Amino acid sequence: MTTDIDNATEGEDALAARFPAGFTWGAATSSYQVEGATTTDGRGRSIWDTFVAEPGRVVDGSNGDKAIDSYNNIEGDVALVGELGLNSYRFSLSWPRVCPDGDSRVNRAGLDYYSALVDALLEADVTPWVTLYHWDLPQALENAGGWPKRDTAERFGEFARAAHAVLGDRVKHWITVNEPWCAAFLGYASGEHAPGRREPAASIAAAHHLMVGHGLAARAIKEADPASTVSIGLNFYPVYAASDTPADVDAARRIDGVQNRWFTDAALKGAYPEDIVEDFEAVTDFSFVEVGDMELINAPLDCLSVNFYSQFTVTAAEGGAASASAAPTNAGSPWPANEHIGFVTTGLPQTDMGWEIAPQGLTETLKRLHANYPQVTLAVTENGAAFPDKLVEGQVADSERLDYVRDHLEACADAIEAGVPLVGYFAWSLADNFEWAWGYTKRFGLVYVDFETGQRVVKDSGKWYGDLVRQARSNGEAK
Repeated sequence: MTTDIDNATEGEDALAARFPAGFTWGAATSSYQVEGATTTDGRGRSIWDTFVAEPGRVVDGSNGDKAIDSYNNIEGDVALVGELGLNSYRFSLSWPRVCPDGDSRVNRAGLDYYSALVDALLEADVTPWVTLYHWDLPQALENAGGWPKRDTAERFGEFARAAHAVLGDRVKHWITVNEPWCAAFLGYASGEHAPGRREPAASIAAAHHLMVGHGLAARAIKEADPASTVSIGLNFYPVYAASDTPADVDAARRIDGVQNRWFTDAALKGAYPEDIVEDFEAVTDFSFVEVGDMELINAPLDCLSVNFYSQFTVTAAEGGAASASAAPTNAGSPWPANEHIGFVTTGLPQTDMGWEIAPQGLTETLKRLHANYPQVTLAVTENGAAFPDKLVEGQVADSERLDYVRDHLEACADAIEAGVPLVGYFAWSLADNFEWAWGYTKRFGLVYVDFETGQRVVKDSGKWYGDLVRQARSNGEAK
């Protein structure tokens, strides 16, 4: 009997050969989505603990109290990374686990957990990539105003310094902030994510202070260890106008500006894009930007972390809209309420999230980033898809995800062959987990998780990815 994975393996050798020696192969997770143990060993409360406790915030009414219990399963999860043949693993630190109140008081038990995880990874010959902030702000800092307030950025710099002081002797790859677009605009404009606020002006201030926090964290790490690799994780989407009408073209410009240029220009050019600043002036006066901020945000980066899932087609016409999970709806961005921005589908296949599958958009994105910001290397630090997986007789035949991963790796190889300095790829995610406002209703993992028992089963996509990685690493060793 020939299976989907058998058929997929036929082209595996050719694809593996397209990647250079020394390429980073990994999978990624984030603290709140996998750890659980939200009241264990002195961990403080996060904005997500508060958010999920409010009825109606999460589709299935669930929370991350248990998640997939990675906090109590270091050995098992590191073994999964090894089973897939990966040479790197990206995870995030829970800020309230390390600094329960978000201030300078450090909870050593929290850092001990991450220290043990790092040691286990290194023992397995897996390189840790650590993300400092993946959205779990200490609730105490939100009570004081959250990311719209400058003090939060200052506290984040202290957190970065404290984390590096304990882990920096073994961790050499650091991502400061993951997807500040989501943290700022889904958290403070649309209210779809924690802390659930709907304040457009505050969301722009939050976006700026997230970048100030990035700059402070990058400076803290580089001062402690100039040899560390520092990055920021940004989510990118090719943005197309639904038609050639001036209104649609301008709507696409605005979404591209906020999604693809706002944070990247700040980090790598030291200035926000002028056209979007002019647009935002209808919402805010930018009084929160202080002298020296842009120089701080423009701290030299070693790498740009690229998160990629889909593409956007944008319209200014009424009636063009997409689900909040698929795109930044008008409510999910800081545009004035009377300026309609909608999203349309183009007939491409979609994932279980309603996201169009567009691997060629990844090649386009990587080439554009290299053209616009040639001073940094690039790493794809998130790429994956949700599908309604089923465990049948101990197997998960997720052919759609396997195709998704394969096609996006082909897109990566195309970019490398076009001269893009792409140094790594991390699948999202290592395992099924708590998917934010979707709870446990969406599965992104290479590994299937029974959310009741915690049982882990490597899916067909994970087996295929593992085989590809082993072949590619073997090729690299032979070169």
